[in-house]
Amino acid sequence: MSSVSVIVVTWNGLALLRDCLAALSAQTLPHELIVVDNGSRDGSVAWLRAHAPQARVIALPTNHGFAGGNNVGLRVATGEYLVLINNDAVPAPDFLERLVAPMAENAHLGATAGVLTFAQRPQVIASAGMRVSRDGVHRDCMAGQPLTALPQQPREIFGASGGAVCYRRAALEDAGLFDERFFAYLEDADLAWRLQLLGWRCMLAPDARARHVYSATGGQGSPFKQRLLARNRWRVILRCVPAPLLRACWPAMVRYDLLALGYALLTRQPAMIAGRLEVLRELPNLLGQRRRIQARRQVAAEDLARWLAPAVTVREMLAEQRRLRVLLQAA
Repeated sequence: MSSVSVIVVTWNGLALLRDCLAALSAQTLPHELIVVDNGSRDGSVAWLRAHAPQARVIALPTNHGFAGGNNVGLRVATGEYLVLINNDAVPAPDFLERLVAPMAENAHLGATAGVLTFAQRPQVIASAGMRVSRDGVHRDCMAGQPLTALPQQPREIFGASGGAVCYRRAALEDAGLFDERFFAYLEDADLAWRLQLLGWRCMLAPDARARHVYSATGGQGSPFKQRLLARNRWRVILRCVPAPLLRACWPAMVRYDLLALGYALLTRQPAMIAGRLEVLRELPNLLGQRRRIQARRQVAAEDLARWLAPAVTVREMLAEQRRLRVLLQAA
């Protein structure tokens, strides 16, 4: 089998990193390990140099975010298959073997997605890849469902979560790496779109599993996360969604944002508004980026439309949030 590189980015995550690296050292598939430290102040670098001799440690002076930190690792990795896994994930011993296996069988695969489960509820799925709906929202596939709901065999999906993914080197050379201006959140959705636009497919590897501490770095519901999600949502839409799909989905996208803005005002969460205002200031630059991305598109818009699920209703959104709160409280 061709070589595999694993990249782990950490930021003040020493308490989580120990379990992640221990699980990686027990993998059945040999691999190159690269750990990128995003300017931690918790002793992570010293610990890595003392206790993780198998890792190539890259210590950055400042926090480059998920996107920038992973790009540093991707640029120095030597493998044909490039695996990203969150520092708050603990992969099963055969995780890498299962994640990489579909790549060897299909040269058109640009990415494979692993399955993340809730750390304290390992029989419940946190993410089985990424889906996108007509309102422009990217969600975790099968979140909240039991592991028994997973398919028996790999199946094609829209895209992979950056927390547990294998990219083919040739696909990234074609589509490019993460856009570091995203910093964190939805940079994986942006890359998933760019891969789809160029004809690279993504497959869920249902037996590649890792336990995951949900939002351990950014903090679920934190203003930091809310602002970046609000901003980056429209960056993805404006950069990546082809014009025919934009025209068809524009009402659903605007409706979602009007509801989100109303919710932000009622609950006094200004970060959700601030993120959207940032996009307005960036609009000229985003339109230029859009022209460059869309000029390279190889796949017809009608073929990409198959990935657009119906927009989620308000009732469904509230139910999703309640289920997540219950799961996190149980954890």
